[in-house]
Amino acid sequence: MPRLVLWNVDHTLVDVGRVTREAYAEAFQRVTGRPLVRLAPTAGRTESEIIFETLAFNDVVTTEDHLAEFITALGDAFAARRKSIRKDGRVLPGAREALAAVGRLREVVQSVLTGSIERNAVAKLTALGLDKYVDLTVGGYGSETYPKAALVELARTRTGKKYGTKIAEAATVLIADSPNDVRAAQIASARTIAVATGNATEAELRSSGADIVLPTLAETDHVVRAVETLTG
Repeated sequence: MPRLVLWNVDHTLVDVGRVTREAYAEAFQRVTGRPLVRLAPTAGRTESEIIFETLAFNDVVTTEDHLAEFITALGDAFAARRKSIRKDGRVLPGAREALAAVGRLREVVQSVLTGSIERNAVAKLTALGLDKYVDLTVGGYGSETYPKAALVELARTRTGKKYGTKIAEAATVLIADSPNDVRAAQIASARTIAVATGNATEAELRSSGADIVLPTLAETDHVVRAVETLTG
């Protein structure tokens, strides 16, 4: 039976924090006509959560049009910064090698499970040369405004339909860096490999219930062994 390995993007595979802050500031200015003062916390959250909280933090009275307008503006801001993603962003240590090695395992489909909107997730991975390792058409993205747990199930369903098979809950692994991601995977009955490359420590990731915790993705054989262990 095929195995589905879903990768979180920001702080798991890549770091594009500077570009993200600049893009949010531009999108906020475009939507509200005001400068951005405070950006909401982003770790393990969907773009819609971040947008609504950012608007609230900056005393903007939201309307039903704000989310769609902000998502469009944010996508445009990232698209305009493709060169900046390559210049100021970076692939985290071991990420490229881990993607390549897991992709060579038998009966594995790799995709992404991210709070980023699809346009931005694709822009980040493409600019940094990681898109060739994952099937972006079956992933789960923050632009779909579902909770992350629902995005895991959505990715599982999309993968099954595209590849003409069924992806079992026990054959689904999420690799991510935040307790929020771990909890989402647990709700969706997926297995979790947590890496301490974001804001959370290894101890915090263990406490959140991650099945396996790694300090980074730098030890490729450890990542491969973890996937094999959880789906074996």
